[in-house]
Amino acid sequence: MSGSFVHLKVHSEYSIVDGLIRTDELVERAAALGMGAVGLTDRVNLFASVKFFEACQRAGVKPIFGADMRLTDDDGEESRLTVLAASVHGYRNLISLVSAAHLDGSPRGTVDRATVERYGEGLILLSGGCEGDVGRAARRGDSARARALAKAWAQRFVDRYYLEVSRTGRAGEEAWLRHAVELAAELDLPVVATNDVCFLAADDFEAHETRVCIQHGRTLNDPRRERRYSAEQYLKSADTMAARFRDLPEAIENTLEIARRCTVALDIGKYFLPKYPVAAGETLELLLDREARAGLAKRMAAVTSTDAAGADCYLPRLEEELGIINKMGFAAYFLVVAEVVQWARGQGIPVGPGRGSGAGSLVAYALGITDVDPISYDLLFERLLNPERVSMPDIDVDFCMDRRDEVIAHVADHYGHEAVCQIATFGTMAAKAVVRDVARVQGKPYGLADKLSKLIPFEVGMTLARAVKESAELEAFIAGDDEVGEIMDMAYRLEGLVRNVGRHAGGVVMAPSKLTDFVPLYVDEASHGVMTQLDKDDVEKVGLVKFDFLGLKTLTII
Repeated sequence: MSGSFVHLKVHSEYSIVDGLIRTDELVERAAALGMGAVGLTDRVNLFASVKFFEACQRAGVKPIFGADMRLTDDDGEESRLTVLAASVHGYRNLISLVSAAHLDGSPRGTVDRATVERYGEGLILLSGGCEGDVGRAARRGDSARARALAKAWAQRFVDRYYLEVSRTGRAGEEAWLRHAVELAAELDLPVVATNDVCFLAADDFEAHETRVCIQHGRTLNDPRRERRYSAEQYLKSADTMAARFRDLPEAIENTLEIARRCTVALDIGKYFLPKYPVAAGETLELLLDREARAGLAKRMAAVTSTDAAGADCYLPRLEEELGIINKMGFAAYFLVVAEVVQWARGQGIPVGPGRGSGAGSLVAYALGITDVDPISYDLLFERLLNPERVSMPDIDVDFCMDRRDEVIAHVADHYGHEAVCQIATFGTMAAKAVVRDVARVQGKPYGLADKLSKLIPFEVGMTLARAVKESAELEAFIAGDDEVGEIMDMAYRLEGLVRNVGRHAGGVVMAPSKLTDFVPLYVDEASHGVMTQLDKDDVEKVGLVKFDFLGLKTLTII
């Protein structure tokens, strides 16, 4: 492991409330500092796990997967506990643990000790420092409880429990450090240094605090707001951290030891198709072949002899498509979509005729997925599937907007609620909104912020830089007012950061077994519906199939 220190606790923008670090920038900065590994431990989530892994792969940095958990005890007191995945099995348990926090936690987003122990195999635990259960007991002066808690964790997680210490200038850290060292000597436990990183550089602290205020609805100069963070929570070099813990070198050395123990590589590029029921002795490929041929025969029987003049080309095209579909292993995909469409039509739910690349498939037409004859319109199947460019098929199916939820409920009932859910999407701090947010947090006049926001064109994908470039009036407004300049300086730093978690408009994911075998799960605060913690691109990268079941108002009106 290169370098002499590893940051084990870094919070990216996906911590949402207090994370300012973009994942790519984190890994690039860690590599530039000569660190051979870095740990990402966002707050009770694994939203960035795939993006983090890919960034580490590109930069040659070892990824350490983890999460900062909210832990509740029998009295309802809440504390922090950091969990790191030491192995692939540990990563699967980390997925289950983080998912349980959102699915079963009371309050939501928390876990109790029993749940941590249930999914504890393959995990390394950091005590949470001052904010951990041991640290909180010690700060209250309850040394006996602190000792009992630390001993219990150490007995359950033998050689996998570390007393965490930090020096970021926050209240109570030094008192806890002394207590932790005493506990470590008494119970023969290791200590480890962390920096609880929330931003990359020292001069990012104001931007970080601005983000925290935006999420909490506070202003920077509000005397009542809680100041939980310090300017020291940036990504420090190994030399800086070593100097800070010169009196406790083992705490630095243990970061390397943990990094050596944590080895997880995500399996990117494999596909895991949902299970489609077939009779004994039959295969998915044979079933698809039979259903497609029967469906094409019905389609051809329904056309006139004039329309069927070129019918000789249909069967070769069907056989060619079936060959590609079966060779690429996507028979189950077509059968599932066909079943869903047929069920919807049987329930009187309007279904669209087909659009996009799916309309180029004769197999889809034969199965009744689409009502567009691709041969009549000279549509290309290769837009949907191409054996020279292996990728998931992506057939968009439109349903009546008012009854689309019935379709999704049917899919969950038919294929298993543990195997089906919707997909997350992430809202970001967009150009027009971020200037209003920054102005409010900075205490600027509403009228100033309103004028500034209105000068930014209302257009999808609009950025601040583009708006300034395209609008001479906006550029002059910024140049002529110092307060506006202050707003823009900060808005540039926050623009594009993740702001909230939402639900994808039409994306539904299906797994061959329970979803937590593959992806972490989250609960939508608005609808309380279950969804993946990964977005649509990352869901596909880990091999799960995404189905787009879209609600279309046009069908509802018709």
